Amino acid sequence: MIIARTYLNALQEKQKEVLQTLLSMVEPPGNGNGMITYCVYADIEDPKVFNLISSWETRDHLDRYLNSDRFSALLGINSLLRHPIEIEILTILSVEGMEAVKVARNKDP
Repeated sequence: MIIARTYLNALQEKQKEVLQTLLSMVEPPGNGNGMITYCVYADIEDPKVFNLISSWETRDHLDRYLNSDRFSALLGINSLLRHPIEIEILTILSVEGMEAVKVARNKDP
């Protein structure tokens, strides 16, 4: 699994525009594009800071998205931001669930 975290810090007067752009980019996962999840979060301490977190089946799926018109629109909002867009791409080799929590807490899974 691949996770992409995009960090955006909006100008005070452009906060609504940035949020509208981010919300317009949300598309439902599972439409054959390899997207698993796509979420927009506002920072609870600074509502001008947004995190866009998406997860993908493969790096190829993410790369197609990074070359899409939809992602180009995101890159086009730099003038609405205090700092340039930051992105982290994480490759997840394994995923554990509640069983791992139970084991860590020394309980039977």
